[in-house]
Amino acid sequence: MPWMAERLRAWDPALWPVADDWKPVVESFLASAPGHRIAEFVRARLAAGATIYPPTPFQALAMTPLADVRVVILGQDPYHGPGQAHGLAFSVEQGVRPPPSLRNIFAEIDRSGLGNAVEGHQAARRSGNLARWAGQGVLLLNTCLTVEEGRPGTHSNQGWEALTDSLILAAAGKSNPVVFMLWGAHAQGKRHLIDAAHMPGKGLVLCANHPSPLSARRAPLPFIGCNHFRLANDFFEKRGAAPVNWAD
Repeated sequence: MPWMAERLRAWDPALWPVADDWKPVVESFLASAPGHRIAEFVRARLAAGATIYPPTPFQALAMTPLADVRVVILGQDPYHGPGQAHGLAFSVEQGVRPPPSLRNIFAEIDRSGLGNAVEGHQAARRSGNLARWAGQGVLLLNTCLTVEEGRPGTHSNQGWEALTDSLILAAAGKSNPVVFMLWGAHAQGKRHLIDAAHMPGKGLVLCANHPSPLSARRAPLPFIGCNHFRLANDFFEKRGAAPVNWAD
């Protein structure tokens, strides 16, 4: 299958599309010390023969302009298996079986009555490509934008977080209300950025465990049953805005 070959070939941000209103944030980062650090790191790892995903690290910023952001879902780093990551958090390429966390996300959508299936019945069979959400203003942002094959977390703390923190601040500072879905301790660790943008009272922050099978049903904030997708839609509808279509 052709998607099996999709990986990062070179450090060349000029070839990675970004929506115009995200460009000032991205360009400022690329000119900064953290931007130089991640560039040098990725170049060195590519030169050493590392296989790095995804092929276009800024894909979420291309598909969901800042002006359109209504929901932010934070992931940690991209999937590290061949053919999976394509630059949207929790999403996989068309034709790739949804990983367990994504299947739990679909199961929660179905459980809340917003999907196309009875609870979980079709969660493993629907498309795992979440571009359909990105086009509705759902920013699917990983806090680290690259990873090496079979080595989760290998590009964390190498500079990407300076960019993604700035992206979170920009989204939280928008004049229109934004819903943040923070799943797991890592995502919830970004809560201070949202609060720093004076979002309380204007937007909505929803917290739960990570949708991974290891934590999705654990107390005190199980992901299964969190009702985040329905709460987000209720939030928009009460303000006269269209809900997000979370179904296929």
